[in-house]
Amino acid sequence: MVISTGIHRISTALHTSRVSREYGIDTLIELLRTYMTPEQIGMVRRAHAYGEQQHRGQFRKSGEPYIYHPLAVARILAEMRMDATTLSAALLHDVIEDTDTAREQIARSFGEEVALLVDGVSKLDKAQFRSRAEAQAENFRKLILAMTRDLRVILVKLADRLHNMRTLGSMTPVQRRRVARETLDIYAPIARRLGINSLRQELEELGFEALHPKRYEVLKRASASIVGDRKSLVREIEETLASALAREGIEANVIGRRKNLYSIYRKMREKHRRFLDVVDLYGFRVIVDEVDACYRSLGIVHHCYRPITEQFNDFIANPKVNGYQSLHTTLMARGGVKFEVQIRTREMHHIAESGIAAHWQYKLGKDGPARMTAMDAEASEWLGTLLEYHAGDPDSSLFLDNLRVDLVPDEVYVFTPKGEIIRLPKGGTCVDFAYAVHTELGDHCVAARVDGQLAPLNSQLESGQVVHVITAKHARPNAAWLHFLRTAKARSGVRNHLKNQREDKAARLGQRLLDKALRELGLSLRRLGREDREHGLAEMEEPDMESLYASIGLGERLAPLVARHFLPPSAAQRERRRSEPLAVEGTEGLVVEFGKCCHPVPGDAIHGLVSVGRGLVVHRFGCKFSAKKVRPSDRVELTWSGSVTGEYPVELRIQARNERGVLAKLTSKLADAGCNIESVQSPERSGSISSIRFLVAVTDRGQLARLIRRLRRLSVVERVARA
Repeated sequence: MVISTGIHRISTALHTSRVSREYGIDTLIELLRTYMTPEQIGMVRRAHAYGEQQHRGQFRKSGEPYIYHPLAVARILAEMRMDATTLSAALLHDVIEDTDTAREQIARSFGEEVALLVDGVSKLDKAQFRSRAEAQAENFRKLILAMTRDLRVILVKLADRLHNMRTLGSMTPVQRRRVARETLDIYAPIARRLGINSLRQELEELGFEALHPKRYEVLKRASASIVGDRKSLVREIEETLASALAREGIEANVIGRRKNLYSIYRKMREKHRRFLDVVDLYGFRVIVDEVDACYRSLGIVHHCYRPITEQFNDFIANPKVNGYQSLHTTLMARGGVKFEVQIRTREMHHIAESGIAAHWQYKLGKDGPARMTAMDAEASEWLGTLLEYHAGDPDSSLFLDNLRVDLVPDEVYVFTPKGEIIRLPKGGTCVDFAYAVHTELGDHCVAARVDGQLAPLNSQLESGQVVHVITAKHARPNAAWLHFLRTAKARSGVRNHLKNQREDKAARLGQRLLDKALRELGLSLRRLGREDREHGLAEMEEPDMESLYASIGLGERLAPLVARHFLPPSAAQRERRRSEPLAVEGTEGLVVEFGKCCHPVPGDAIHGLVSVGRGLVVHRFGCKFSAKKVRPSDRVELTWSGSVTGEYPVELRIQARNERGVLAKLTSKLADAGCNIESVQSPERSGSISSIRFLVAVTDRGQLARLIRRLRRLSVVERVARA
């Protein structure tokens, strides 16, 4: 045991020494001297000293001092030539979360800008959340909203995640898979969305290796084997293209490379292809000086090798949403080997690798902002969309769902009748198009014409199509649209409409519930004075009565408790008087539910339970579930309205003799009675008797009684009971 411990200490010391040399402050300063002023370097030194002091005594799971992690994050950002403010925030990014340091202390020592970045990447306290999923969603929401104020927040977070992915070995297999899944689902797509391919590719490769280690190894060996066998072909293509371009007077760099293993795996999975069927295993980049040379180079490349015409994209004329520009073409070499060529200028290549990070690189030089205007506009548009999601969906899980939808990389380009280009994710529909043009257009669309032909709203669009949306003044979004929408903006628009519609109904129900609760205290809404209303609203911190009604109808507040806030002091001791029960019409929709435990139907004696987040849940008297609710404030006396309509599900348990065709006889009798059968549970056989459960729809208790009498008349039926 002593020998083992000694070996571990020696191993840890050697590892720490190596990491110290690689990620030490002196190594970082050497890199910073290539592009920073002495004053900026001094700020970074102060941040390191402060972070080292705060993290003193803390160690990572690998055994190294904790400060090495912030240093590694700062090194990644320095290699991207980020500014001193970003590097200072990187060195301090964990002090709020992992030490006793407050945000105000960082603001006093390093300025509000650094404090904003550090606070943006700091996670919220886990103790305030009910589950890991809720904490994850709320932390992502906080991060994204901080990103809308300063994009450098996400750059620090991406660098932090990259170093964590590089050091996953010290975590358990379960933790590695969880972190890898999160990386591939959120962080790598964000890096793609912001055009930071240098970070994105490494995040994808490390995430793939951690999440599917066996698949990664198989693909790695297969790829290495094929690339090894065809090294001469790769060199031949490089030399052929370089020579042809030089003969035409085009100065260009031709670089051959193996494709990202994760992109190969994703293409195999999504398109159900074998490894050998993935055509673009090889990629070549042709980097030139001017845009004109890109198009000239394209002709030369097509002259050297036969192009596959359906696999060509012009992202210079139609840049991707993250600002990426390049010409993509797929060609055929000898032996039927297919390969992709990307042609771009040096500036396009720099932006393709650094993405939005290039914004701050250019700010350090001259004439930077003018050269980055297009990318700034694209980023601002996306951030504005994220703020719309935040305003529309207070639920963090829905916000995260919208973010995932919005990070879909593949795009199609369609046109409005006026010729304006609209970008949509692959699989985008006419409704997605309508919302992309304007929210009002999406809210009122009823049909569409695609290239002049009428098309259903769920039609998936393809690049180059012209779409004309047909609207109607009284048309409204349909909840069924959520099943086929592909853009977060469209999903958010539909959800907002449904939410507003639900809140209108909830407000009407809440008003009735509150009025009933007040009547039981000898008051009513009509008799409430202005001062009593204002006093009650102030106590509950509600802006107005409509908001209060909605919160009651949605079950967020209990009407009997709310009513007490409106009592004048003299009425607090007044004897409570009972009033007429609240009438249920059955058409209240989303704010009134009928208990699935007892399936009440009109004519049953009923009462209601106010359930937080569900509104009013109706139960039959005697329901075992509702009997567990013992607090009087949870109960609402109910009766059926005289105008109740519709059909209501009820469950019947039928015991019948095991005879051939018994199920057909029962279903036939139910159909003859005019009842819809919603579900049938498989028979439970016990000797000569089968027990079958039917869920049928009836209009009221009378129809149910008639149905049961008909079933009992069947010779095969032994017993019929309401479950």
